[in-house]
Amino acid sequence: MVDGAFRATNTFELVVLRHGRTAWNQDGRFQGHTDIPLDETGRAQALALRAYLSNRSFSRAIASDLARARETAEIVLGERGPELETDSRWREMRFGTWEGLTWPQIVERHPELSERHAKTPKFFTPDGGESFDELCARVSDALREVDVLARGGDLVLLATHAGPLHALLRVALGATEADALGVRFEPATVTRLAFSPDGARVLELNRSATAVA
Repeated sequence: MVDGAFRATNTFELVVLRHGRTAWNQDGRFQGHTDIPLDETGRAQALALRAYLSNRSFSRAIASDLARARETAEIVLGERGPELETDSRWREMRFGTWEGLTWPQIVERHPELSERHAKTPKFFTPDGGESFDELCARVSDALREVDVLARGGDLVLLATHAGPLHALLRVALGATEADALGVRFEPATVTRLAFSPDGARVLELNRSATAVA
């Protein structure tokens, strides 16, 4: 587990998007590393994100290499720069044998999970899957690279998934503050974090673009 809170060496802002909806989101299926594209609603949500962020000028743009995050970022950027980079460290948490299954199907296979709450992936690693600690470690590594490459005042677009968003909050704020937020990230939402040597601050959390577009 990543302990404490991240201390940046530079000053920059991350505008973090959870990707738009997919058919598996609609069905309540765990996606993980399974490469499911946006559905039509997801593409419309990405267009709403584009409108919401139309007055922002990004110095760098990064996306998970999975199609649903990459396409969300591509739609948001449109014809404007910068060139989109992909980074597998921002992929969703790997759910192993859970991928493609709904929560009732998972509980049917693992009755011991039936009383656990929605944060189960933080405490239970599926067969062939990834622990939350491992997810936090790769997100911390990716965030450190963003910091090293940042110039003062950079505005960085990042399109990723719910799991890495939870890990990012844990890494950036520390476990106690991150858990206290109790957030459930929805598709096509905006979370903004400001980083500096003094620590990280949440500027916007899980904001729905479709609600304001």
